[in-house]
Amino acid sequence: MTMKRTSQLPTGWDEKRVRDVLEYYESQTEDEAVAEHEAALSPARHTVMEVPVDLVPVFRQLIAAHLQKRFAR
Repeated sequence: MTMKRTSQLPTGWDEKRVRDVLEYYESQTEDEAVAEHEAALSPARHTVMEVPVDLVPVFRQLIAAHLQKRFAR
């Protein structure tokens, strides 16, 4: 089965990778999903801060650039 592409995939992604990610999350139990979310939000990896609304676009660009570098394969 091939997916109809309605938008461009990020660099390094293909249909197989998308299907693999979907399968991973769709097969998770609720407990596994909660544990993954809790681990992802651990203080050692992330923080929460208040940002002035007018600076949010700048932060989003910085985060997107960081993620693009980190996940480019």
